[in-house]
Amino acid sequence: MALKAGIIGLPNVGKSTLFNAITKKNILAANYPFATIDPNVGIVTVPDKRLETLNELYQPERLIPTQYEFIDIAGLVKGASTGEGLGNKFLANIREVDAIVQVVRCFENKDIIHVEGTIDPKRDIEIVNYELILSDLEIVENRLNKIEKKATTSNDKEGLYEVSLLKKLKDILSQGKMLRLEEFDEKEIKLIKTYNLITNKPFIYLANVSEEDLVGNDNPYVNSVREYAASEKSSVVLMSAKIESELTELDEEDKKEFLRDLGIQNSGLDQLIHNTYHLLGLKTFFTVGKDEVRAWTFKDGMKAPECAGLIHTDFEKGFIKAEVMSYDDLIKYGNEQRVKEAGRARLEGKDYVMQDGDICLFRFNVTK
Repeated sequence: MALKAGIIGLPNVGKSTLFNAITKKNILAANYPFATIDPNVGIVTVPDKRLETLNELYQPERLIPTQYEFIDIAGLVKGASTGEGLGNKFLANIREVDAIVQVVRCFENKDIIHVEGTIDPKRDIEIVNYELILSDLEIVENRLNKIEKKATTSNDKEGLYEVSLLKKLKDILSQGKMLRLEEFDEKEIKLIKTYNLITNKPFIYLANVSEEDLVGNDNPYVNSVREYAASEKSSVVLMSAKIESELTELDEEDKKEFLRDLGIQNSGLDQLIHNTYHLLGLKTFFTVGKDEVRAWTFKDGMKAPECAGLIHTDFEKGFIKAEVMSYDDLIKYGNEQRVKEAGRARLEGKDYVMQDGDICLFRFNVTK
């Protein structure tokens, strides 16, 4: 289950610097896989200290972390919803992502011209969000125009329900509101997901600052972003794209020392990944052995057969039981045998809801 996050923002806010740092980081990370799918897509590995510990414990031939796909979505300017810049292409790309990371410029630099002439994070956020709202409004109106007459004429119950929902969405968007901030019932949520509306996706605001402002709370631009994000219950990640770029030149030990000197425990990129995981309700289970230790991403609430299906569809079709132990128990007792002797290993059935840190061996049988 690869997570896709779209990086958006106005020109000259630091998107390209951030994306270049992401791709460069992984080219240099020899132990982890990296791929550039096309010039604006990069895959990074999800940092997880538990995986490193399992690697030391099992010493497998292969170590495979979970992955995070960043998509650098270019072309957003005022009027993108009407085709300005790379408008239509930009908006088509962004509809395919799971979460949106909006980069907001929070630094002064006379050599980097701001497209609006001045630094004003709140204004920049509103420009971006307004274009997204207009784009969604067009999608909703087009769908409404397509089905309303037929649904009314035929008196189709489901069709009339959809018409009613579309009118509700149109009203919300026409007021300049983001759909993700509104409340809907389960049936509405299920139907809304089929439209793939941008303003219904979860957001993280990334405040791009200078090195000097990476620690502390004195940057008024960052405070402006935090105030805006708090008003809509969104999270903010503080990051210096320039620093992230410099970190890619260092090995792991030098990187840790560099961060310590700055008074920071984790890089901005690591914080961004963890924040997005939390935002989307994602968790991790592991499969272990001498041949391979691997981390798998799953959504909170998924049951054992569904998670087995992430490995192979046959695992879900022929699911029998899951042999489960927790990562914490494995570390506490030292090895699998001691976990079993302590009575902490379990056999779980089809209704078992998977937990973060579960270590699993799935039993299955598929008859041909």
